[in-house]
Amino acid sequence: MTISQGDALPDASLVRMGADGPEAVNLSDKTKGRKVVIFAVPGAFTPTCHSAHVPSFVRTKDQFAAKGVDEIICISVNDPFVMKAWGEATGATDAGITMLADAQSAFTTAIGMNFDAPPAGLMARSKRYAMLVDNGTVTLFQAEESPGVGDVSGGEALLDAM
Repeated sequence: MTISQGDALPDASLVRMGADGPEAVNLSDKTKGRKVVIFAVPGAFTPTCHSAHVPSFVRTKDQFAAKGVDEIICISVNDPFVMKAWGEATGATDAGITMLADAQSAFTTAIGMNFDAPPAGLMARSKRYAMLVDNGTVTLFQAEESPGVGDVSGGEALLDAM
């Protein structure tokens, strides 16, 4: 079942690169009592993700903050080393966007947003989406029909829907 507006996020442990290497991040801790934007991509360094989706949130970060968003989180089914490098390459890290790895696709699968694309070498990956989460509850959810486009899940589109 795909997560939708009004649903509570499942408890999940994601991974990021810390000062001493990979460290677990409890998603419930990140969202409790806070307003957070979460967006997900099929893969780091893939064309639409790299050139359009992440840059849309870098461009709009201050506008989200003005609307009371405490944090913007990017999730991808990649390892935390790749997510760190990708955050640096796109400017997302410098912009203050949190880059989290769902290395085993556990969170992605739990919310029903997983897919496989064997010809492209993408297995157990995340569909492209963006959501607004308030105190652990999804208040706005915008998923793309195709993984190769970033129309309704981009930063500007999510801002317009808020």
